[in-house]
Amino acid sequence: MAFTEKATIKGSKYQYALAPTAKRYTLRDNGFTETSSGNFQLVRPLQATPQSKEGFKLKITVSKDIHTMKMSVTTANGLKAVDIFKDSKQEMVQEKFYFLMDGMIDRGLFVKEEV
Repeated sequence: MAFTEKATIKGSKYQYALAPTAKRYTLRDNGFTETSSGNFQLVRPLQATPQSKEGFKLKITVSKDIHTMKMSVTTANGLKAVDIFKDSKQEMVQEKFYFLMDGMIDRGLFVKEEV
C-alpha cells in the first residue's frame, strides 16, 4: 500500500488527511512511534478488551515528511486487511474506530471529509 495525501479504510464513508497542525511531537504525543526508516506508525487494537489477542488492529503510518499517510484495519496478526463495515455484527468495532479517529482529529492530527 502506497502513501497518499488522503487515506481511508475499506468500507468507511470518510477519508482522512493530515492536518496542517500535525508535527513530529504531535504524532509522538498521540502514541505514534518512529520506525527505523523514519516514518511514524500507530497500531491500536479495536476489540472489546485490549488484553485479548484476537480481533482487529488499526494501523496508521505517516511518512517522515508528515505529508502523506496510509491506514488499514487488519486481522490480529496484521497480515490481512479487513472490511469492518460489511458486517453489522462489527458495530462496536466501527464505533471504536471512529472514536479513535475523532480523538486524533480533536488533537489536531487529522482532518476528516466524507467520501
